[in-house]
Amino acid sequence: MNFAFSEEQVLLRDTARALLARECPTTLLRAHMDDRAAADPLWAHLRDFAALGDGSCTDLAIFCEETGYVAAPGPFFGTTALFAPLLQALGHPLLDEVLAGSVTGTVALAGANGEWVANGDPVKTFVPEADRVGWIAVVDRGATVRLVARDDASVRAVATLDATRRVFEVDADGGEVHATTDEAIAALVERATVALAAELVGTARRMVDMTLAYVKERHQFGVPIGSFQAIQHKLADVSLGVERAQSAAQYAAMALDADDPDRHRAVHVAKAAAGEAATRAAKDGIQLHGGIGYTWEHDLHLFIRRAYASEYSMGNTAWHHDRLADLLFS
Repeated sequence: MNFAFSEEQVLLRDTARALLARECPTTLLRAHMDDRAAADPLWAHLRDFAALGDGSCTDLAIFCEETGYVAAPGPFFGTTALFAPLLQALGHPLLDEVLAGSVTGTVALAGANGEWVANGDPVKTFVPEADRVGWIAVVDRGATVRLVARDDASVRAVATLDATRRVFEVDADGGEVHATTDEAIAALVERATVALAAELVGTARRMVDMTLAYVKERHQFGVPIGSFQAIQHKLADVSLGVERAQSAAQYAAMALDADDPDRHRAVHVAKAAAGEAATRAAKDGIQLHGGIGYTWEHDLHLFIRRAYASEYSMGNTAWHHDRLADLLFS
């Protein structure tokens, strides 16, 4: 079996990488902290890739790894990884407009305990970008879905570590009611989890690249600190973790696309591996940057924040390890 990317997938990755390097510099991330509209020009470009929400999970993961590399803000993840697949499961006509990039949305699923499973809690938590999308899909107990226009919902911003991806509590009554299945909701969560794992891989890779560049430039005792064996070993270990996580995320995406029986296990492995790799890259990255790594002026903290926030989103590493244990010993 050939697991290499196709020519089209390589083109997708290279196109995303070039686009995001040009349109999502760290200056945009800092501007977004003060003015949420600063990310609107970026969405004007990313909307051209909204069709990935109804495509293969492998293609979505390839693109999300690149958005994670730049910690892209805005509605892309909520719209393509969450909202579009849910509309597809419902067979809703709004899907065509979402895939065309003319409509944005997000999904309100997690209840008071923060777990991404259908529940009857009136207030949904950890809803991404709920204030700047057109629609919110509220998932209730029994896999009932209510499509609510953003202006008809009450949303409250929740302060988190990551300023590049804001989350909200959503309280919404009424809406257009639809019914789906628990299996469809579970499949939606697995797809989004893999997309988030791929994002984490990209963020981890960015921190490794920043740290590697720094240790080549920073001199001590007349030589670059990257020449010290202890630092080389540390960077080698971090890089291996990122490679492992990237392979796990890509395998999980392929397993979902193939509807492979191993897909449930693969999803948990991918998120756990990506969370470990990203937090390790953050921890060692800030240590190897020394004092400058702790400053607000240095860009490293932008990616550290994204790494730790995403590690906890949709289940942290420990939670996914527990789910793996349940699968192995059931």
